[in-house]
Amino acid sequence: MGRARLIGRLVARDLRHRPAQAVLLLLAITAATATLTLGLVLRGVTSQPYQQTRAATNGPDVVAYLPVQHAPGQKSQPPSGAAALIRAAGVTSHSGPYPLVGALVRAGRLTAGAEAEGRAESPAAVDQPGLTAGSWVRPGGVVLERTFAEALGVGVGDRVTLNGRPFTVAGIAVTAANPPYPNLCYSGGGGCYARPQGPNISARDTGLIWLTGPDAISLGTSANPIATYVLNLKLSNPAAAQAFVSRYGSSNSPAAPSMASWQGIAAADGLLVQDEQQVLAPGAWLAGLLALTSVAVLAGGRMAERTRRVGLLKAVGGTPGFVSAILLAENLVLALVAAAAGLAVGWLAAPLITSPGAGLVGTPGAPAMTLSIAGLVLAVGLALALAATLVPAIRAARTSTVSALASTTRPPRRRAGLIAVSARLPVPVLLGLRLIARRPRRALLSAASVAVTATGIVAVLAFHATADLKAFGGSNGLGNPVVDRDEQMLQVLTIVLVALAVLNVICATWATVLDTSRASALARALGSTPEQVSAGLTAAQVLPALPGALLGVPLGIGLFAAANGSGGRVLTVPPAWWLAAAVLGTLVAVAGLTIVPARIGARRPAAEILQSETP
Repeated sequence: MGRARLIGRLVARDLRHRPAQAVLLLLAITAATATLTLGLVLRGVTSQPYQQTRAATNGPDVVAYLPVQHAPGQKSQPPSGAAALIRAAGVTSHSGPYPLVGALVRAGRLTAGAEAEGRAESPAAVDQPGLTAGSWVRPGGVVLERTFAEALGVGVGDRVTLNGRPFTVAGIAVTAANPPYPNLCYSGGGGCYARPQGPNISARDTGLIWLTGPDAISLGTSANPIATYVLNLKLSNPAAAQAFVSRYGSSNSPAAPSMASWQGIAAADGLLVQDEQQVLAPGAWLAGLLALTSVAVLAGGRMAERTRRVGLLKAVGGTPGFVSAILLAENLVLALVAAAAGLAVGWLAAPLITSPGAGLVGTPGAPAMTLSIAGLVLAVGLALALAATLVPAIRAARTSTVSALASTTRPPRRRAGLIAVSARLPVPVLLGLRLIARRPRRALLSAASVAVTATGIVAVLAFHATADLKAFGGSNGLGNPVVDRDEQMLQVLTIVLVALAVLNVICATWATVLDTSRASALARALGSTPEQVSAGLTAAQVLPALPGALLGVPLGIGLFAAANGSGGRVLTVPPAWWLAAAVLGTLVAVAGLTIVPARIGARRPAAEILQSETP
């Protein structure tokens, strides 16, 4: 029988005889790779809805914002620079220039800022916003961009005020010429050149409104003049839009126009899904770290359980490399299957979170599953298994045949000072410390697992603390689709992280139960009660969890600060009682999860264990 075939038969036999452990390992790696897949396949999914919106509204290739120079006592007039742009080489059609004025919007008890753009009542040749409800602008009737209308909670027929003047909502529309609320001022895709200066009105509270040209001009005052006109341009070669912007909009002169290409606006329209990727990216790393600790605990536990089998394999001629290859092959096969499952789960789940939001029409295309994405996810799955299995495999290869057949566990070091201190400890704590000393690597893995989980939980708390103080916008009670989508992603990640942490705690506890069954039986034979032994097993998990939970607090705040640093938002540290509750809740959860496997391990008769040949 060939070497590869023999390894394959031994691996298959192990999987058949230990299906529960195989399933746990599959779940751990599948969860991590599915999260990673979600973050990778979201790239570019909003391109199709934007193109559909652009086609439906005859969207511009370039949007120019033309500043107006005011002379005292003169009314605002369209800037003379518009004619030069309209006659520029490559321009085939245009609409505008349209006056743009900042307006303070009140809808019920909600207050927000808006860019009010004056439009003709007849359809425009370029950038005619697509109505999703109601009708186009009319005197006294305004049209709201759809995500802004949803944030204000208004619909067709409702009343709003602009700078104190009453208007009726005539319609709701979408556009390809501006990013939707709340990214109008944060995108680099144009917009936010006439934001009102109102009390508690932040850039995140600014949306887009269309109204008739005379109504827009009437909103301007000496304190709030019309300082900008909007010009929409169509080019003979839309792909050259960015070059056109660089050529005509690069001057630093105050009178030079600011410009946005359709490519920049499309990128800004994808910020909602891009924000999901920014949430999923650190979540995938955390899930990967948890999966790594899970696989390491499972691999270490199985090696401790199969120590005698290692000795038997060596006794019949198995080389150290052969013994290592068996363990590596088993976990790498499972990792490959789990990574493939993670790819499938992530790809199938992606359509559930790829909605481009209310700012666009149409549906996103199928998530992009490229060979590079598939290869990366498979490589990560295999790397997780290899990194977690390599140390136990090397340890198995170095174990001598005699010591493996004797199934002896490396005893902890005994020092007179430690013995004197431990003599005064309660029995459960003493037993727990003894178990930690027997398997320090497992204790470190447990602490790392709890630290990763606590990091994710504290990062979520920091997000909610920041959102509750309105540092993300919506400071006047407006809804915010970005925050809402972030919260959905964080809920998914929290479930994944907590599920992996639960898996980790159960695996570590059960591995400790199997590994220390003889030592626990000996403790009971010397007078310890089953309850004390069970409590000792619980203490062996809770004690490492304490530093892990405490370490997770600064790590979680740091993770949120790093992930949030590029967004220009304010970091708010969660209240102290939130953090204390997170730490205590983590410890209580760890203790609760260890009770059942610990009690099961403590119920087996001590005599039966001590009389058996192996633990």
